[in-house]
Amino acid sequence: MAIPVETFFLSAPSQGTLQARIQQMVAEGILSGRFRRGEKLPSTRGLATHLGVSRITVTLAYTELLANDYLSSRGRSGYYVSDNAPEPPRFAQPPQRKDSVDWSRAIATRFTGGATPVKPQDWARYRYPFIYGQTDPALFDHANWRLCAMQALGAKDFSALTRDYYDQDDPDLVAFIARHTLPRRGISAAPSEILITLGAQNALWLTTQVLLNQRRLAAVENPCYHALRDILGQSRCRLAPIDVDQDGLPPDALPDDTDVIFTTPSHQCPTSGTMPLARRNALLDRARALDALIVEDDYEFEMSYLQPPMPALKSLDQDGRVIYVGSFSKSLFPGLRLGYLVGSADFIAEARALRASVLRHPPGHIQRTAAHFLRLGHYDALIRRSARALTERRQVMETAIAQHGLTIAGRGAYGGSSFWMQAPPHVDTTELAGRLDAQEVLIEPGAPFFSGTEVPRNFYRLAYSSIPLNRIADGIALIAAALR
Repeated sequence: MAIPVETFFLSAPSQGTLQARIQQMVAEGILSGRFRRGEKLPSTRGLATHLGVSRITVTLAYTELLANDYLSSRGRSGYYVSDNAPEPPRFAQPPQRKDSVDWSRAIATRFTGGATPVKPQDWARYRYPFIYGQTDPALFDHANWRLCAMQALGAKDFSALTRDYYDQDDPDLVAFIARHTLPRRGISAAPSEILITLGAQNALWLTTQVLLNQRRLAAVENPCYHALRDILGQSRCRLAPIDVDQDGLPPDALPDDTDVIFTTPSHQCPTSGTMPLARRNALLDRARALDALIVEDDYEFEMSYLQPPMPALKSLDQDGRVIYVGSFSKSLFPGLRLGYLVGSADFIAEARALRASVLRHPPGHIQRTAAHFLRLGHYDALIRRSARALTERRQVMETAIAQHGLTIAGRGAYGGSSFWMQAPPHVDTTELAGRLDAQEVLIEPGAPFFSGTEVPRNFYRLAYSSIPLNRIADGIALIAAALR
């Protein structure tokens, strides 16, 4: 029996040379029992093409495995799992246990069952990963990030690495955000008005916990970021979904008893619409009349490569009622889990105390590494390089979408990394995603972004941040064929 070449993929977090990673991949398959004795491996040429590496790299990896008796060679027939390969360990199954606890009563608050979908962890194995929010290893500056991490491990930064900040943050990172990042959005803030968080989602959770309770009403865009709706549901606040239009959240639709308004004005999630300046001012006026607060999630502002982004809503705020959420997870890599909150000192003090009671602070080494990467100019260089690549991918994707007659429901006027798509009314994109999965095409169904029980099923999101340029057109063709 031959092992399909699609079984093999190099996971992004792996360490070592390509040859070592391929050896490890095959050895782990044998040791885990996925590859059995006598099964034939893909040819060196076939595996090299599938992984996008040179054939000699695969040949050297196979040769090393051959020497260690993991593989055997049968003349011109190819490579096989050796009859002498290590047997996977056998563990006795633990006895079945029946809990005496009634968990339906013991659990006081439930956090499962939300709208946020589970995305595949092995997205990199897909040939056409139109998936949002992942890092393209071909664009990331591995070398300089590694150098900054090593610098943060040095004796000079020993205190930043090892100390317990308790409820404080790395002063170098806070200073860079205050002096360089925020001024680009027209925002001026003191260190006491900035809090480092474990990504934007952690920032939204902290904000929700501080500002909302069962008596207060939160207005949220519809559609919106599904994880935000889960967070708001867990807070048990009252929720008012507001349908967005091409300009984002309409201020006049806000209920009169609104307490907190959550919005993505610069790049509406997921439609990618941008709120015009007149509506931003109208939203601030409406919030002032309601005495409501505004939480501005300014994700992806760095990806404004078509034209400079509009000033942040926070920069127009004269009352201190806008709380600003920023993140480095989209522009650097999602596993970094590094974001920040900007707001009035009284609010930040409460958010800081809550964060300290849960996790104290994000790891000092991560904060200092990011500070070095930002301060030394590597971050800006990465943004410029990514902008060039995303511009090219966007153009290729728009052309392919037009050629196949697909419908774009929303696109970022200033840039971004995805298109909000609309299929014909009878199409359920959750089912469509299942059919495309078998063809190694990964799309994001749109239903989880909507509030309510009767939600449209024919929307989906296509991102181009992680898919190679030369695969975009073929991937769009497969989507079009599946829709037909």
